[in-house]
Formats: sequence, structure tokens, C-alpha cells
Amino acid sequence: MDLRNLPTINALSDAVTVCEYNGVKIIRVIHNTVEAGISLHGGHLIWFKPANQDDVIWLSEEAIIDPTKAIRGGIPVCWPWFGKAGTPSHGFARNSQWAIKEHRENETGVIVALSLQDSDATREIWPHKFELTITFELGESLKVSLTSTNTDDHAWSYGGALHTYFDIADITKAHLTGMGAPYIDGVQGGVQAEGGNALLITQEVDRVYTAPEAIIAIHDTPRQRQILVENQGHNAAVIWNPWQALCENMADMATNSFETMVCVESTIHGEGVTLAPNESHTLSTTVSLAAE
Repeated sequence: MDLRNLPTINALSDAVTVCEYNGVKIIRVIHNTVEAGISLHGGHLIWFKPANQDDVIWLSEEAIIDPTKAIRGGIPVCWPWFGKAGTPSHGFARNSQWAIKEHRENETGVIVALSLQDSDATREIWPHKFELTITFELGESLKVSLTSTNTDDHAWSYGGALHTYFDIADITKAHLTGMGAPYIDGVQGGVQAEGGNALLITQEVDRVYTAPEAIIAIHDTPRQRQILVENQGHNAAVIWNPWQALCENMADMATNSFETMVCVESTIHGEGVTLAPNESHTLSTTVSLAAE
């Protein structure tokens, strides 16, 4: 599945083109500072590679890319809820068709914005009017901003996450810092727990960290780099690695997928954010690299 070298079906600018795979349109960015791909299905970043660097975002080699499935890897948009707070799991935005709203570029990078509005189909699942804009600022670093606007005549509440999968060399030689101590342990059925200053993942991890620091660092030691994750508009950070047993039961993950990925998610957890009519809120994640 070579998504990066698909034939161009439409050139939007020198650095931004559109290609298609299995009925899914992909915006491809090739700029002297960065290469990236964004699926219109799901409003979903599927790769991000700054110039002269290894990939930062992980995409499953077994990912199912078609207009009916959520994509495994990249940055799925969980909205208007996170997890099993409703049906479908993680909401409907990651399985909806988004539209191109804006694209521009300069010598430092490219900005692409997509939009999603309520429809008959979304109102059957979630009975509110809304407009979502997701903006990708792509260059040496990455910023993804999801802005939710209430276009209805009554207030509503939402939750969600930017469910970012990070590409690392070896989970057994990586560790994370900056998560904060308190977390809710999903593996243990939602019990409250306390962690240490560093997290070394040696088994399945599914944690909602409720007091994260300003920056969470993934220490990708074999590559001698840190992946720095700065979230805003959130109230929690989810850290997830499925480990081997779960991978074996997922059709869109290889058995050893857990070895080269970890999720650090900018998350609105619990009661969520309430928006009055015409009010907006932005959830974002900014990703940069530093030497280890």
C-alpha cells in the first residue's frame, strides 16, 4: 500500500495535490520542509515527515483505507465523544467525508484546512447542528487544531480527542515523560491510579492522564530524538499501546504493530465542553522534534 506515490488527479498548488486510493481522496503535501498526507475521509492526517527526518506519525501496514472504515493510525478525529461514550465508538467524525476549506503555503510550510457540517446522517446519530474545522499547519513541526462551532439554537456538549499515533523505533527502548501522576486505568476497568515521572511500556497500556504537564515527551531513544507533544483545549491526555494480544485480534494491525507505535492523545474527557449557540472551542496538538 504505497500511498505516497499515487498518481495525481488534481493539482491545487505547487506543493499540494490530490490523489485517490480505493475511493478515498488524499491531499498530498510535498514541500521542501515537509511531506504529509491527509485523507478527506475522516479529516485524517495519515503521514507527516519533516525534511531530513524519520516519520513522526505511524500508520498501520494493515490499515483498511476505504470510504466505510476508520483508518488505523495517523491522527483519527474522535468527535463528538471519546471512546464508548456513544455509538459509534469515538463518534462519527473519523468516518465522515470532509471538504477542503483552505490551503496556502510559503517558504516555511503548508496550511490545509478541512470542514465538516451536520447532515441528516449525523443528526440521526447526534441531534445537533455544528460546524467543524480542522487545520493542519505542516512544516518542521506539526500543529493540528480542531475547532467546534455550535450552529444550533440551543447549547450542546461534546468530548473527543486527536488520537495521535506516533512512530517510534522500538517500544521496549522508549519511554514517556510529562504525563503527570494521576490517571484512570482502562486496562483495570477505570480505577484511579498514580504513576511515576517516567512511563516505560512493557504491557498493554490504556490510560487517561488527568493532570498532564504542558509538554509530554516521547523519548525515541534508538533514533536519538524526542517527540514533543504540546496539547491545548484539553482536560486529559490518553496514552495507549495495545500490546500483542490486542494486535492479534485486530484485522487492521499486524501482530507486531505494538512494537513501533504509541498513542498520545489530546483529549476532552468526561463531561466535556459545553458550547452556547455561535460559540466555538478549539482542541489542538502541536508536535515537534528535539535531540535526545
